[in-house]
Amino acid sequence: MAKMKKLEGLFHDTLKDVYFAEKKILATLPKMMKAAQHADLKAAFEKHLGETEGQIERLEQVFAEIDKKPQGKTCDAIVGIAKEGQEIMDEYEGMPAHDAGLLAAAQAVEHYEMSRYGTLRTWAEELGYTKSVKLLQQTLDQERATDAALTKLAKAVINLDAEQDEAA
Repeated sequence: MAKMKKLEGLFHDTLKDVYFAEKKILATLPKMMKAAQHADLKAAFEKHLGETEGQIERLEQVFAEIDKKPQGKTCDAIVGIAKEGQEIMDEYEGMPAHDAGLLAAAQAVEHYEMSRYGTLRTWAEELGYTKSVKLLQQTLDQERATDAALTKLAKAVINLDAEQDEAA
């Protein structure tokens, strides 16, 4: 008979998924920084690179609270989002809409992360992982702030540049 799968197992599996995702993002952000044409977008990616390192450290603390080894499990969602971002970098290189596409890909990552961190935080509450609740909420708040900053940058500069005849 198969072992009953409960919320604790789902929490651990989802934690491994998001750990993989953060490691993938950490590897992808330098490429996005290099590809970004606008200095403010490069700076936003650089800032998020540092934040991602802290997010990985917090995830490792969550693994410690549940007494599990930090490890990733392939996250097909983030692999797909990263692939789309790479396609934008390739297909729009040197084009006015390049940075708008790159920013949109970054926001797809943020939205994925917000959904995962919100879910994990709620499950951590349910499971009584009080330290993890605080750590996951901190990351969720950071992801929301990054998304808001990217939206502001898109509206103020990047999308306007994408309408021009020449790249920034």
